[in-house]
Amino acid sequence: MLNRLIDYAHTHAPQSEPGFTVRDICWRIEIGANGQLVGILPLGNGQNGVEKWGCPEMHEMQSGGKAHFLIDNLKTAILLLGRNPTKKVLADAKPRHEFFVARINEAAITLAMLKPLAAFLGDAVALESVRQTLIAAPLKAGPNENIEWRIDGRDPLDEPALLDWWRQWRMNDLDATAHAGATMVCFGTGEVVSPVLTQPKIMRLPGGQGSGDALIGFDKAAFTSLGLKKSTNAAVSEKAARQYVDALNHLVRHHSKRLGESLVLHWFKRIVKDEDDVLAWFQEPPEVTAAAAAIAAKKLLNSIRAGARPELSTNEFYALTVSGMSGRVMVRDWMEGRFEDLVRHVEAWFTDLAIVARDGIGNAHDPKFLAVCGGLVRDLKDLPAPTIATLWKVAVQRLPIPQPLMAQALGRFRADLVDKDQPPFNHARMGFIKAYFSRLTPGGDITMTAYLNPDHPAAAYHCGRLLAVLANLQRAALGDVGAGVVQRYYVAASQTPGLVLGRLASNARNHLGSLEGGLAFWYETKIADVMGRLKDGAPRILDLEGQGLFALGYYQQLAALRAGSKNTNDTAATDINSKGEAK
Repeated sequence: MLNRLIDYAHTHAPQSEPGFTVRDICWRIEIGANGQLVGILPLGNGQNGVEKWGCPEMHEMQSGGKAHFLIDNLKTAILLLGRNPTKKVLADAKPRHEFFVARINEAAITLAMLKPLAAFLGDAVALESVRQTLIAAPLKAGPNENIEWRIDGRDPLDEPALLDWWRQWRMNDLDATAHAGATMVCFGTGEVVSPVLTQPKIMRLPGGQGSGDALIGFDKAAFTSLGLKKSTNAAVSEKAARQYVDALNHLVRHHSKRLGESLVLHWFKRIVKDEDDVLAWFQEPPEVTAAAAAIAAKKLLNSIRAGARPELSTNEFYALTVSGMSGRVMVRDWMEGRFEDLVRHVEAWFTDLAIVARDGIGNAHDPKFLAVCGGLVRDLKDLPAPTIATLWKVAVQRLPIPQPLMAQALGRFRADLVDKDQPPFNHARMGFIKAYFSRLTPGGDITMTAYLNPDHPAAAYHCGRLLAVLANLQRAALGDVGAGVVQRYYVAASQTPGLVLGRLASNARNHLGSLEGGLAFWYETKIADVMGRLKDGAPRILDLEGQGLFALGYYQQLAALRAGSKNTNDTAATDINSKGEAK
């Protein structure tokens, strides 16, 4: 994984270098050649600043009141602490501010262009004026927002002499404890190196700290071995550490998708056009047609197999799922493989999820990945991060769906069905239940179609169909009666159909008598047809998978009733609307 990240840095972060990092810059203060304030400019969109690479980064920031050189937050650079700061807040911030100013003064001795900035930072009246301007409306700057400088119209970081000064100062300041001394094999490159004791931080991770999170770090004796200190327990050179961290920071900013409390970072061995980035389709499926993602994936897969896209046939994909916790990076999953296999798995995912729309008119649109996750719980925030990571792996690697996840989806389906205040059927959830059965057998189950399958071999499926017909019959005969047959009997019927459905079918004769002749005959024929599929009768008890088939039969039969004969091969169907009334 580290080696893949380092390769990514070579192409996407070629400026990666120890002692430099990326920061979000929210403010620019312009200083004239005479050291006087010229102007203050807000940067970014009001929520995030402007991304700036090549910002000097100080090592070992945890102690000693150190500050970054030239680019740091407003609290450090100009002592902006908010309104009426306490003595303790001032005392805590002052050492870093003094360190920041001292480095500017030190550099200004040999770099004339920094003399105006040094003069400005030494002017207490000017600093107080800037602080009051930034705090007040409309700017309302925050202490932790980063600042950059323009001196007489120039960006100091564009000056090679300044960068060389910083490199030399940093090397002189690195003490003997910055490296382990003894040489070891680098985990990232395989080269023999002197590993660093502490490594840079990854920023912007969900659940992470504002100061960043470490991927490699050992601060407890229980985590170390063979007398090794800190990060030498997973040896990485300073250069390799900077590269993999820059790669992760670049991916977080430009190629990441939020999955619950985690981020999925993905990239390819060779650059892929946006329209061919099939991994992104999990989060944002094409919406031209109901099955746009599956169709597009199939088309792309055929072009690769036909040799029309040779650059993709030999490409590879990488996907890393991460989050932050207590200053550490949690690696929740790592996947890599052939691009062609990925396209095939994407096609299978959306094909397996395909389900008829609740109104019976065509298939539902391809669901977003988080919509599928949300179908397992009442609220997406209730879904644990490990569950999301598991489901992500199921999708990307075309794995069978774990039975506990199907049980969750089935439980939510039942709960929403009996609660009349809940919204209509969740398409993503119903597609997920169908996908569970599609993936039970290698190559897929041909009996699991998106629409009603009157010839399905499972009795449990037809038991669900029968309940849907009986529920529609009751509505046609009595109208809206509040808690109908579904709200009162669905759970029992889906678990013990042999004990419940016979009684409901007998009671249906009363409803048939209240209907007009044509409609009564149609329902009687439909009930007889479905019951004929049960052969030896309804099963006495259904296991979890049987209950899933019952749910699919119920849903698909109801959709077919709503659409009439448009989505089913049953030529005997008569157009019935969602209320069960003849059109």
